[in-house]
Amino acid sequence: MRTQTLGEALPAREHLPVNVAGRPVLDVVIPVYNEEKDLEPCVRRLHEHLLRTFPYGFRITVADNASTDTTPAVAAALAAEVAEVRSVRLEQKGRGRALRTVWSASDAPVLAYMDVDLSTDLNALLPLVAPLISGHSDLAIGSRLARSSRVVRGPKREFISRAYNLILRSSLAARFSDAQCGFKAIRREVAERLLPMVEDTGWFFDTEMLVLAERAGLRIHEVPVDWVDDPDSTVHIVRTATDDLKGVWRVGRALATGSLPLDRLARPFGDDPRDRELNGVPGGLARQLVGFCVVGALSTLFYLALYSAFRLGVGPQLANAAALLVSAVANTAANRRLTFGVRGRDRAVRHQAQGLVVFAIGLALTSGSLAALGAATGDPAHSTELAVLIVANLAATVLRFLLFRLWVFPERQALQAASPQAASSQAASSQAASPHGASLQAISSQAISSQGPSSQATSPQPASPQPTASPLPAPALSSPQTSARDER
Repeated sequence: MRTQTLGEALPAREHLPVNVAGRPVLDVVIPVYNEEKDLEPCVRRLHEHLLRTFPYGFRITVADNASTDTTPAVAAALAAEVAEVRSVRLEQKGRGRALRTVWSASDAPVLAYMDVDLSTDLNALLPLVAPLISGHSDLAIGSRLARSSRVVRGPKREFISRAYNLILRSSLAARFSDAQCGFKAIRREVAERLLPMVEDTGWFFDTEMLVLAERAGLRIHEVPVDWVDDPDSTVHIVRTATDDLKGVWRVGRALATGSLPLDRLARPFGDDPRDRELNGVPGGLARQLVGFCVVGALSTLFYLALYSAFRLGVGPQLANAAALLVSAVANTAANRRLTFGVRGRDRAVRHQAQGLVVFAIGLALTSGSLAALGAATGDPAHSTELAVLIVANLAATVLRFLLFRLWVFPERQALQAASPQAASSQAASSQAASPHGASLQAISSQAISSQGPSSQATSPQPASPQPTASPLPAPALSSPQTSARDER
């Protein structure tokens, strides 16, 4: 997988500035290939809906994937006629390629896309982008598999969609419910970091983007949608399934080997409510303590289970050493990822080596406790051994946390110390650009009204004028892939 050096972790989330002159808040991309019949009705319907329901400036970008019919002419005519529409022509096929190209060049802080058939009810668009504008989430997806979703489609499509998401859950441990619904949005600063890590240029683009975002700890908001199958769309089952399985294998291998710098996608710990400033408590300590206690409790149970199992065949000292060694490796790996937020394989061996030093200190403490118990009682009961080991492990746990925080993972402390300053400067600049209180109230009320029948009576909201068509140069990418309108 190709990667790119992108600097430090993402800054803390902030409400987006929404009153910047000459710049839309939302850029909706419609990737198309030979859609001369459906393109104009789709764009006009979407444009009318956004004028009526969306309270901020927007843009609709038609991304033509090397169409061979009159689709480029239709897109150019719409861009010339409608101020909020522009067209982009690519000379290579692939939905992922189109989204990467347009999103990478867009100046809008929220980037979205939807399929040209508009199978998804547009009333879900505002609830989709509202969490991104408010700063609550990093990505948002429409879900046809949520309990409250209403979907009309045939059994073949239903089977394909559910089987595909079952594969993702079992192979990549994905927790999002619907990877391939053509209705997604992402914050621009997240896309700038995430897109260079996404290799696929076709239909697997969505899945790869979501899996990497989820593994990096980004927040993905799901919106139940009403979805009606398009009878004219085509599904190439064998080819699509083969490409997706290859993508699942490639992404799974990259995640297993730690070859992706996912730590550059992580939000700072100060973005978590548990890390809000507490009197006398260093930044990030509250969250680290919670994570360390949870990992420590599970590690202790794991250690005691191992000790009891090893004790059936060997003496107490050897059983203690073996159980402590196995649990120490697992404990270091869990604390590295969950407590101190270190991802990828960079310095993983060094961290494990330092963890083994910490293990040796814990071994000396617990072994010394067992030796002292044996010297005092001669032949102690098994329950007495366990009680002494619990007390010794509690003392070793406190020492382990201090060593982890100050010696094994000191780089996280430097990042956390810098995060509040970066977040405060960003907040100051955002407040200078826009009064967020009023805009958040507006987007919330619009999101509520857009989900019910009352949205039909909403007063039209004029959108800020946007630039007309400005085609982008086609990227120099290889391996063109056939793209067709496809909802799984």
